[in-house]
This record gives sequence, structure tokens and C-alpha cells, in this order.
Amino acid sequence: MPLFPRLRAFVLLVFSVCSLPAVENLSPPPQANTVLERLAKVAEEDLRGNLLPYWLKHARNSENSGFFGFISGNNLPDSASERGALLTARILWTFSAAYRQSPKPEYLEMARYAYADLEAFFDREHGGLFWTLSASGKPKDTSKQVYVHTFGIYGLAEYYLATGDAGALEKAKALYRLIDTKAHDPINGGYFEVYSRDWKRGGFLSPRSVVGPNHPKSQNTNLHVLECLTNLLRAWPDEQLRSRLVEQIHIMQDKLVNPKTHHLYLYTDEKWTPVDDECSYGHDIEYSWLLCEAAEVAGGDALLEKVKPTAIAVAQATLNEGVDTDGGIWDTGTPAGVRNTRKDWWPQAEAVVGFLNAYQLSGDDQFLAAADKTCGFIEANVIDREGGEWFQVAHPDLAKRKRAPKVALWKCPYHNGRAWLEVLERTTQILRASRSERSP
Repeated sequence: MPLFPRLRAFVLLVFSVCSLPAVENLSPPPQANTVLERLAKVAEEDLRGNLLPYWLKHARNSENSGFFGFISGNNLPDSASERGALLTARILWTFSAAYRQSPKPEYLEMARYAYADLEAFFDREHGGLFWTLSASGKPKDTSKQVYVHTFGIYGLAEYYLATGDAGALEKAKALYRLIDTKAHDPINGGYFEVYSRDWKRGGFLSPRSVVGPNHPKSQNTNLHVLECLTNLLRAWPDEQLRSRLVEQIHIMQDKLVNPKTHHLYLYTDEKWTPVDDECSYGHDIEYSWLLCEAAEVAGGDALLEKVKPTAIAVAQATLNEGVDTDGGIWDTGTPAGVRNTRKDWWPQAEAVVGFLNAYQLSGDDQFLAAADKTCGFIEANVIDREGGEWFQVAHPDLAKRKRAPKVALWKCPYHNGRAWLEVLERTTQILRASRSERSP
């Protein structure tokens, strides 16, 4: 999980493309250490005392097996709601990763429960994962969306890393080979979006596809391809897989980042021509750190050096244009300005990690301050200290915050759980290195 296991986070680099000033002192100053310690404290308390306990207590459906597909903002489960493979795969990743960092038996038990539940979503006839099942376990939305397959791979690979279960790794490999055969674009690179149950494109579109009918490719799906291939390569150091990950890194950097604005295009045609100029600030900042993680896993220091300027430029653009004065991250924007001022829960989580990553890359205190401010926004507006977990939307009206679900197909413990796991890993590395430099 750590992005910089060799403690390269403090090596100062001067990136002319980002106009970053040189910093003489590579060790964080005392005030930076105070911020890092505060971030670690918030992460530890919320992760161990709120987020993970919430899912352990509320998410499992003991009557129908699996997980509830919907739990209201008042923590009332709906046993009749359909269930998504995406939610199960994300729970699988979260508790596997939590167990790897802190091997508590209840985390392992939950990971095993999710692993068993994911089995119900596999299509034995045509391969791959169904998008949703009915509450009774029958296939409902049988479309094959590449997006959910990336999370199947991501979760299964993490479960293997946590447990050594060879069967989980084989399932992850099989899903990778399936989407690489069916959905990879051999001409223009990257991956297409959605297929029928029997893996035909032909204009087919799920009623709730991740993208629209005229958008064969998106940065969202391709970003999560990048993410899942990175984790699979950790578990399975296959050279063909490594080659595909390197290709995906270049696609994400060369085709999906606007070189003028340093935002990512949301949707493109088959040849990567953008269909509009809208951007998603949450995806941008998430991309900025996932790109670095992928580069380090795929190519080590050399490839990491090549993507650093892009990662910092994207983080800078997000900080300049996508953050409110209260530290909250807006939803979407265009070159003309913010388009949607909604503040969902997940971009806040990704921003803390993304800005912390940019601080590690550059030594620029503005990024650490940004991570701290967004963390403060989360504490004040997103964490539900009474009902548990996080509110889905940081609406100023508390009553409206409580109307949104705590658990749903897209509402999961992956973004916020991962953010705190990353914060704990990164702050530990930085503070340990700082103390080591001060030791005689």
C-alpha cells in the first residue's frame, strides 16, 4: 500500500513545468510535523472508531446473506433493495487493506464475508460480473461494465495480498484477462466502457451505465483500470501485465490530461477526442496520486520521475480552481469556472490524499495546508458523529445531509477508508524520516 516504501517522499525536485521553488531544508519544519500529526490523529480515530465499525455493525444482511443494497441516512436497511457488485468489491478491498495494515480478526472476517459474497455476482455462462442482483440473488442488471470489473480485480488482488489465498488471485487474473480480451482497444489503447451480458458492444447501453451512449471511453473507467492493474501487478509480477500498465499510464497522461488546463477530460470518443470541456475535481485529484502509485509499481523511480510534473500540475490546478474557501472540494467545472458546487463525500477523501501526495513530491507547504484544510472540512461537515460513517453530501442543512443514504450501490467505505489508510502510511513515513534526520 505505501506509495513510497523506500522513503523517497522528501527528495526535492525542481519542476519547471510547475514553477515550484527550491526548498533548502528537506526535513519538514516543526509546524509541518504538527499538521502531519493532526492528520494522523484524525485518520486513526475516524477509521478505527467510526468508519470500519459502522460497516461491521450495519452492512451485513444475515437473513439474505451478502450486504444490504441500501441503508438510509437514519441507518434503516432495505432488505428488498437490489445489490451491486461494485459495493461488495469495494468492501472486499477496504477490509482486506485494513487487515494488511492492522491485522485485527474482525477485519479479516469481514473481508472473507465480502469475498464469499462477490462469488454470487459471477456470470457462469458468459463470464465476468453482473452489475446488480435482486435482493434474492437473481441477476437483475446483467450488463458487463468494465468499471465494476476493475473493482473486482482491485478487491481480489488486495484480498490475496492480505491472506495469500491463491484462489482469489486466480479470479483476479481471470477478470483481468477477460476485460483485456473483450474491452481493450488494440488500435487506440485504453478500455471501452459497457457491453451486453454476452460481451457485445453494438450500441448496447445499460440503463444505468457509468457513461452516456455517445461516450465510448471515459477517464473514470480508465482511471480505475490504472488502479486495478497497479494492485494486480503487486500481487502478480507478470511482464505482460506490467506492459499493459505502462501503456495505461501513458494513455492517462498523454490522452486524458488537458495540457493547457491540467484537468482531465471526462468523456472521449474512441480516438480520445474529448466530447466537452467539463472536468471533475474529485477525479482530477484522485488521478494525481494514483498516477504516481502506478508509475512506481510499474517502473520504479525512473517512471515515477516522468509522471511527477503531471501529478503536481494536476494537483495545483485542482487547488487553484476546485476548492472552496472552507476547504471543501466542488463537484465539476469548466474553463469558465465551477459548474456544480455540490460537495460529495468522496472528493473530500481523495483531496486529502492527493494534496498530501503533492506535498511529498514537491515539498511545497501549500499542499500540506490544503490537505489539512480539507481534512478540517471533513471533520466539520462530512463525518456523522451521531449516526456513524460519513454523510454522502456536505449540505449546509443537517436535515438534508441525513436524507442521503449511508449505504448504496455507490456509497461505500472505499474512498474514505482508503484515504485514512493512505494518510496513516504517509504521515508515518514522513514523521519517521524527520525524526531520523534530527537524531544525532
